[in-house]
Formats: sequence, C-alpha cells, structure tokens
Amino acid sequence: MSDAEKTKLRVDKWLWHARFFKSRSLAAQVVSAGHLRINGNHASKPSANVTAGDVLTFPQANRVRVVKIAALGERRGPAPEAQTLYEDLSPPEDKGPKNPAFEGSGRPTKKDRRNLDLLRRESLE
Repeated sequence: MSDAEKTKLRVDKWLWHARFFKSRSLAAQVVSAGHLRINGNHASKPSANVTAGDVLTFPQANRVRVVKIAALGERRGPAPEAQTLYEDLSPPEDKGPKNPAFEGSGRPTKKDRRNLDLLRRESLE
C-alpha cells in the first residue's frame, strides 16, 4: 500500500470510527441518501475518500453536525480516542426557551400560583 492510499479513508468507515453512528451500515445509509457533504460537495457514495483537513456536514439526530477531520482512525476505539479524530465546528445547541418557574424560595403559595396562571393567560391572548 502506498503512502497516498494510507492517508485516505472511506467516509463511512471514518464516521463509524469517530463514533457518529453505531454501525458502519448506518453511516453508509446517510451517505447513500445524499445527506453528507464533503468540503461543501454532496457525497453520494460511502466509498468516497476523506483525508485530514476535510470538513464534513451531515445530519445527526435533530441537528446538523459540521466537523473538521483532524486525523484518520485506525480502529473504532473508546469515545475519548474518537473525539481526538475531529474538531467540532457545529454551532452551539440551542436549548430553547426556559420554562417560567417560581423564583422565590420553597413551594409557591396560592397567590403565586394565581399570578402565574394570569401571566400565562395574558401571554396566550
């Protein structure tokens, strides 16, 4: 195997090594469905090669991940080892609006509860 072949790895294999997907076949399904971009270009085959420095964009769960490949893994190791394979460029996850809560100490009184209900009714109108 030449040096050029050693510095490349299949994208489905790398996604599996980096622990983004539980199995290599799940990673291959995402790539085959056309949901993965390598450096901004759509990848349609799981056999597409990636190298260190490439930027991958793909959906995972309910968010879009953007990662820069830092290294190519030789095996699927433990999670701390897998996290050294990439640099996460994804925007921070938005937790959504915070639920209104009682800001006093202890359990709210009846009066506090009525005020909360009144505020909720006014916000719906």
